[in-house]
Amino acid sequence: MKTVKIWIRQKTLKAGAGKKKFPGGHREVSGITVIELVLILVIIIALLLIFKSQLIDLINTIFDKITSESAGI
Repeated sequence: MKTVKIWIRQKTLKAGAGKKKFPGGHREVSGITVIELVLILVIIIALLLIFKSQLIDLINTIFDKITSESAGI
């Protein structure tokens, strides 16, 4: 029975050998979490609100140029 426990422990250690462990035994998880996505969305929305008038002017200018040049086709 003791050899089975040692074998299981060795397999467990090999499986988690390449991953960092945090205090409390949790393994590091790579990828984007929900909190990071929410923060990115909040930043994008804030930038859109801050530069709203400049963006509207830019879009209007682009569409005006498209419509004026498309009349020549």
